[in-house]
Amino acid sequence: MKLLRYGAAGEEQPGILDAHGAIRSLRGQVDDVNGAALSDESLARLRALEVASLPRVEGTPRLGPCVGGIGKMVCIGLNYVDHAQETGNPIPAEPIIFMKATSAIIGPDDNIVIPKRSEKTDWEVELGIVIGKRALYVDEAEAMDYVAGFCVCNDVSERAFQIEGTGQWTKGKSCDTFGPVGPWMVTRDEIAEPQNLGIWLEVNGNRYQDGSTKTMIFGVKNLVSYCSQHMSLHPGDIISTGTPPGVGSGMKPPVYLKAGDVVRLGIDGLGEQQQNVVAYV
Repeated sequence: MKLLRYGAAGEEQPGILDAHGAIRSLRGQVDDVNGAALSDESLARLRALEVASLPRVEGTPRLGPCVGGIGKMVCIGLNYVDHAQETGNPIPAEPIIFMKATSAIIGPDDNIVIPKRSEKTDWEVELGIVIGKRALYVDEAEAMDYVAGFCVCNDVSERAFQIEGTGQWTKGKSCDTFGPVGPWMVTRDEIAEPQNLGIWLEVNGNRYQDGSTKTMIFGVKNLVSYCSQHMSLHPGDIISTGTPPGVGSGMKPPVYLKAGDVVRLGIDGLGEQQQNVVAYV
């Protein structure tokens, strides 16, 4: 299933994508596509619905973040061999964890706003893991039982805020609009092998990132297990799993986002995002 949320920001309604790519309303079936709707039992009930009989949503409504009420967004740094190499950093011996403020999360096609004083706003296409049930001290062999599905994330980053001065990755990752999520959450049964997905990003039609999740250093199962050793993961939480090479800061010379740019990104089987970049006013 491809679950989504549509409508004005803060007023999103739950929906599902039908076999022809049309949005069908899930009003009356679930209150929202959120943690409470992501248990195995709830997903099984939704899977049993006759989607074609659900009310069709007319037009092309705005898509919100594909999961509502996200409690936390856990991010993994330097998790692709070739990305670690392009940044000049050693390959991590264990996952690097940082957090992105949930106030950064927006819909997949909402505008990216360049923050005040920013000169180094960058892009990062990432595979997102959506947690379906509470996970604490989970063994890697059981990790997929705690995954509701997957989605596309753009881990937008301000490199000066992140690295220069006092640094702090969370500070460089948490500006408003720095967390596009969606267009939909694809349930885990539809993604046979999350470690073999094409993943790409373009700016103004120029493809900068063109990789595969097979080059992740720490895979989905490992990350769910590892994160659960350090914090409880709750239904609706997202783990953003790191980016392949081709970020702007890795270019020679570096290339950063500016007002007027258009960012387009996607992952095999999980859909695409497109954001216009605008200045803060």
